[in-house]
Amino acid sequence: MERAKKFLGLSQDESEAVSRLAVPERQAGEGKSFYDTFALAGNRVVRVEPGLIVCSFKVPPRLTDRTGKLASGAIANLVDVAGISVDFVEGLPMNVSVDMSISHLSTAKLDDELEIISKRLGQRGGCTGTLVLVRNKATGEIIAEGRLSMFRTQASSKL
Repeated sequence: MERAKKFLGLSQDESEAVSRLAVPERQAGEGKSFYDTFALAGNRVVRVEPGLIVCSFKVPPRLTDRTGKLASGAIANLVDVAGISVDFVEGLPMNVSVDMSISHLSTAKLDDELEIISKRLGQRGGCTGTLVLVRNKATGEIIAEGRLSMFRTQASSKL
């Protein structure tokens, strides 16, 4: 247990770097959130078609683990956001991921350029399925493949 605590603990430099972070206060719905800025900054939409979104993402230092590779949680986040985005409709409630399965097939290193392809597999009622592929743009190597099941409540009239 002590080895695990030591491995997961922050070094003095890391602790000081975190303490220097400035997170300004903001009202809900105003501007970008800390999450948007930290986790999603740098994700660029390349192509949008009905049922398909292609994005480009360069691996930044803030999302790497101690070995210099894109962290598993960051990959899961990219898969989730890309999967939800393919079914986004202005004016309707956002989808909620109810099931996500990700196969981590390789790793991405700092400054690798990734291509993220999200494709709608199908929809029935309020349920939608998507496939998300994360691959290294330079080598074509697949980093991860994710499948999402999402749910959106049906919009109902209050008349």
